[in-house]
Amino acid sequence: MEVKPRRVGGATYQVPMEVPTERRISLASRWILQAAQSRSGKSFSEKLAAELMDAANNAGSAIRKREETHKMAEANRAFSHYRV
Repeated sequence: MEVKPRRVGGATYQVPMEVPTERRISLASRWILQAAQSRSGKSFSEKLAAELMDAANNAGSAIRKREETHKMAEANRAFSHYRV
């Protein structure tokens, strides 16, 4: 789940939406690559391998980003009736 802004009247609401399959894959790979780049280490291949291992163990920056996105959608659940 992720939130998308939806303008209703004069207010903008963060409406939780389900993420389409293709976007799930692209978001996951983008988050893993960004997390690997921000790691400190020797080579990119080592950093990427470490991030992939952390992702497999439900740890690391990419998983934290996913959890934050889910938490934001859960917090705005009250606005789900504005879904398009």
